[in-house]
Amino acid sequence: MNNFYPFYLLFLFLFLGTQLRAQAINDTIALEEIVIAKEAFKDLIPVQTLSGTELERLNSYSVADALRYFAGVKIKDYGGMGGLKTVDVRNMGTHHVGVFYNGIQVGNAQNGVVDLGKFSLDNVEEVKLYNGQRSTILQSAKEFASASTVYIQTKKPVFKHGQDYNFSAKYKSSSIQLSNPSVKADYKVTDKVSSSISAEYIHSNGKYKFRQTRHNLDGSIAYDTIGYRQNSDIEAYRIENNWYGKDEKNSWQANLYYYQSNRGLPGAVIKKSDITLETENINERQQDKNVMLQTEWTRFASDHYQFLLKGKFAYDLTHYLSRKTVIFEGEEVTYNPQFDNTFYQQDWYISAAHLYKINPVWAFSLSTDLQYNKLNASRKGQGTPFTYPERYTFLTAAAVSANWGKIKAQGNVLGTFTHEKVRNNYKALDKSVFAPATFLSFKPWNNQDFIMHAFYKHIFRLPTFNDLYYTQLGTANLKPEVSRQINFGFNYSKNLTNKHFTGFHLCMETYYANITDKIIASPTSSMMRWMMSNLGKVENYGIETTLGTSLSLLSDVILNTDITYEYTVAKDLSQTPQGNPSYYGDQIPYAPWHSGSAIVNVNYKTWNLNYSFIYVGKRYNGNKNNIKRNEIQPWYTHDVSLQKEFVWNGHLIKVSAEANNLANQYYEVVTNFPMPGRNFRFTISFEL
Repeated sequence: MNNFYPFYLLFLFLFLGTQLRAQAINDTIALEEIVIAKEAFKDLIPVQTLSGTELERLNSYSVADALRYFAGVKIKDYGGMGGLKTVDVRNMGTHHVGVFYNGIQVGNAQNGVVDLGKFSLDNVEEVKLYNGQRSTILQSAKEFASASTVYIQTKKPVFKHGQDYNFSAKYKSSSIQLSNPSVKADYKVTDKVSSSISAEYIHSNGKYKFRQTRHNLDGSIAYDTIGYRQNSDIEAYRIENNWYGKDEKNSWQANLYYYQSNRGLPGAVIKKSDITLETENINERQQDKNVMLQTEWTRFASDHYQFLLKGKFAYDLTHYLSRKTVIFEGEEVTYNPQFDNTFYQQDWYISAAHLYKINPVWAFSLSTDLQYNKLNASRKGQGTPFTYPERYTFLTAAAVSANWGKIKAQGNVLGTFTHEKVRNNYKALDKSVFAPATFLSFKPWNNQDFIMHAFYKHIFRLPTFNDLYYTQLGTANLKPEVSRQINFGFNYSKNLTNKHFTGFHLCMETYYANITDKIIASPTSSMMRWMMSNLGKVENYGIETTLGTSLSLLSDVILNTDITYEYTVAKDLSQTPQGNPSYYGDQIPYAPWHSGSAIVNVNYKTWNLNYSFIYVGKRYNGNKNNIKRNEIQPWYTHDVSLQKEFVWNGHLIKVSAEANNLANQYYEVVTNFPMPGRNFRFTISFEL
């Protein structure tokens, strides 16, 4: 730990210097933020955004569902309401996607990844996806530390003139036995301070019909069976209390988040002989309790200097219970628990970032983060010793940005320093790594319609506690993962004065990534017990395109379309001491060559019709070899929703009817985890 003392002293100096510098500034200086917010040519790298009414119109239940419509994003969905939902961008791996909730990164207590299924859209105002990182250099060091980032922003209170409170209630029901009421209340404390509280309850038995078909190597049907998904039930509660404040020089927010769930873990559906073995023969349960308290404060001290402070405490409890149930003499018999594990994770985090703008061209920033993680476990009936790991992480990032009008550039170096304590003769991972990144955008003509951009980013990440130490999941000898990515692209957008064709947007990205010791998590027959492994080397490259148009067909009819397409190649180039393995050069598991989505929205007065389509092409399962036996067939879904707004006694009422997977396609995102067929959902909301 002695090697870390200089960094801790530096962090303390920067933290205290924030206050000293703020007091030394003349309070009468005008705010530069107002000018920055109005810049049209702002983002060096294009950002994909879904916000406001766009989110409401999509047939999306959670943040994971909404992210499916972004180019380059792959959602791994393990089926049902209780199934895990994770995000992967450009086949870099889930751990290379930083998920930030109200500006602070979410921990990954469950299965080593962030379960995006637990973030409901009812209290979400905006979801953004950045490849590389955000274009601003005033951000925490954590935000420099991911290959791509997802930002989830909750709804901030907006009050009508003379009104001090808002209230809204919503209820969702679906054909998969879903009951989902939610409420939200906003209150204006003062003209500069407001608060909101939202609560949600989810209950579903998770049962749905599925069909599973498997083929022999010659293409003939090996079996074709129909069943009902079991052990996919969920009962969950969510409550959030958010505070927001803003005056001439300060902007701050504080968030309290609590989530509790009790769910079944749907297992793999595997056909053996004439018996379908699935979750009715496995009784696996998981209980989660997540508490997150976080705060953020931005001070615009002068037209040259700003600082940003962030802090967070998170406590996550995961209880996993597995029992075996069999039929004996016509009766169900449940054996004693095979596994009864409870994991407790703590996450303490604090960050300070400083931005100094020398002149209109040059700006510098320095950010420092300190994080402490601890994992405890209580396990019954198991003799394998636990490690009780603790990890101290210090991150510091120095960044510079330049604005020469037509050319904008940004560069940064991220230093990551970790120290780990473990017990029972496990080897601790201590690392010190520096990772650079460079971003560039070029506007060749005076107008701002066409912009070219490029970036290079080097990222290093340690395996998480879950990768290394979770019982029946962790692999203690995993190696750290290193990636290098290069991106070139352009975006063109134009607002037109044509009577009918009012807007057009086109963006194209080409990318290349080289990943060594890539960590792969593959599910076994259990949702809790995964297999963690390193791939020696992965080479990943592809093309992404997004196209959007806006048409005004009649005076009251507006048609908007958004289309995405991605072609990607992700080769496993791992080698062994014996030479190239049989899967050398094959596509890595669950990486399709082709994928895409489309959204078509028609708005007429108080009516809204939305159609969405998602396509994922052929890919291979976790058995590595690209052979017929391991092939997973392409899948696609058609979703339609119709919404209507009413005004009753001065109150807004919205009614929505949705049909999901309209073609009733039976498909699997992850092999042996079947997804629902055609299903329906009804939503009614009331605003006071």
